[in-house]
Amino acid sequence: MIEKTVSKHICLLRISALGDVTHVLPLISAIRHHWQDCRITWIVGKLEQRLVGSLPGVEFIIFDKKRGFAAYSDLFSQLREQHFDVLLHLQLSLRANLVAAMVKAPTKIGFDRQRAKEGHSLMINTRIPYKSNQHVMDALLSYLPLLGINRQYINYDLPIADSVREQANQLLTTDQPYIVISPASSHALRNWNAKGYAKVADHIIQKYAIPVVLSGGRTKLEYELGQAIESAMSEKPLNIIGKDTIEQLVAILDQALLLISPDSGPVHIANAVATPVLGLYAATDPQRSGPYHSRDYCIDRYADAAEKFLGKSVEELNWGRKIEVPGVMDLITAEEVIERVDKLVTQLASD
Repeated sequence: MIEKTVSKHICLLRISALGDVTHVLPLISAIRHHWQDCRITWIVGKLEQRLVGSLPGVEFIIFDKKRGFAAYSDLFSQLREQHFDVLLHLQLSLRANLVAAMVKAPTKIGFDRQRAKEGHSLMINTRIPYKSNQHVMDALLSYLPLLGINRQYINYDLPIADSVREQANQLLTTDQPYIVISPASSHALRNWNAKGYAKVADHIIQKYAIPVVLSGGRTKLEYELGQAIESAMSEKPLNIIGKDTIEQLVAILDQALLLISPDSGPVHIANAVATPVLGLYAATDPQRSGPYHSRDYCIDRYADAAEKFLGKSVEELNWGRKIEVPGVMDLITAEEVIERVDKLVTQLASD
């Protein structure tokens, strides 16, 4: 355990992805609350830095994986003269392990032996304790006690600039409360079908007169899925897929009544700004990677998927096993999503 009275320079290593970097925010909040004079440097991906780059009191070193070998060369140059007291190695990947090898720190904290992979164990000298069936967020929060920090609460502290809020409002063109559907994950087999989304969106508009916003990135998959949803609807959604930035997405989700989405980055961004999430899960386990504060709201067909596609019970699967096979998300029906929407809208109206 690190002495509480000593000011430290801590390096955080979590390069990607968008949703996963939101899990780092409570660590930073806890460290800054505990050590106000602690220097924090975060090695993070280029896209992900746009999400968290406005955090006060944090220095960022950007790793642009699209640049290939040049990204490692640039990073080596930036880290060559830097010395840290502690490295928090927060990512299990070969790429992250190669980066960790460049970080000079006497204490390098990482995952337990059961979860370590791809050379992770070679890059650390201190481990968090193993705990079975642990959510990703809880695993990262396990780093805090090794720093001598007792976490009493979870605080994300994700700032949103007034100018970004204004840009988001101009894009939405509505003053009414709204529900966001972010229909696409970057993993296509985690995505639900367009007809299901269309039925749910029509139901929301027709029953509650609540506008539905379709949100997403600029990939062909996201554009086409958004168009398919819109074409299958009787009502008219506000389709802003490909129009909002990462920064504006945070503001849009912050002001939303509810987000409906499969396992994706927006699920965790919404969670970080305290917006309820109705997650759609069958290919992945929401108890491990679902929206941390909204896991009870999720449609969870992971156990059904394990039985149907693998012939196994959930208890027989390795923790974190993905069941990304064609048809897995069709285990989720529009009727059960609509039923969950009705429950959540009623609950939100009474709060």
